[in-house]
Amino acid sequence: MPANKEYLTRGTAERVGKVSAALVGSFLVAVSSMLALASWSDRPAVVFMSYTYLLILVWCALMLVAFLLRKAWKCWLLYASLVVTFMTFFLIGR
Repeated sequence: MPANKEYLTRGTAERVGKVSAALVGSFLVAVSSMLALASWSDRPAVVFMSYTYLLILVWCALMLVAFLLRKAWKCWLLYASLVVTFMTFFLIGR
C-alpha cells in the first residue's frame, strides 16, 4: 500500500532542513542541556560520567521530535531557542 501523498515532504530543501535539524540541532540541544545540568549540579563529575548514555537517549528523542514537526524552520527555531536557554543557564551556573 503506497504512502498517502498528503503526509510526504514535497521539497528537497524541506527534507534537508529536517534531516539537518534532526542530526545537528538535536545534538546541540542535548549537549547544551547536559552542560547546563552539570553547571547547576553539586557534583558535576557525576553528570559527566552519565553524560554519554543520557546524551544518546536525549539525542534520539529529539531526533524524533524533528521529524514530527511539519516545518523544518519551526524545528530549527525551537532548537535554537532551547540551545540559547540552556547555554544561558550554563553561563549563569558557572
